[in-house]
Amino acid sequence: MTTLEVRLDLPDRLALEAKAAGLLTPKALARLLKDAIRRRAAHALLAGAALATAAGSRPLAIREIQAEVAAVRRARRGAGARKSA
Repeated sequence: MTTLEVRLDLPDRLALEAKAAGLLTPKALARLLKDAIRRRAAHALLAGAALATAAGSRPLAIREIQAEVAAVRRARRGAGARKSA
């Protein structure tokens, strides 16, 4: 766990509303950050899909996707084994 001290300069009304809504607690801020990270990842995924479509690439068959996932998992297991050695 990492502890950070964050200082926010907010308009008075926004600060009051956020505090009243319970959004300025460590738990609420962590949830807001996680949601923002997920949204960014989703936008990046959709942007990549749009680029791939624009470039004329074809959708992968389910077997191709499964093969790619299996290859990534093998690579990750291999990288983990090398780190612990």
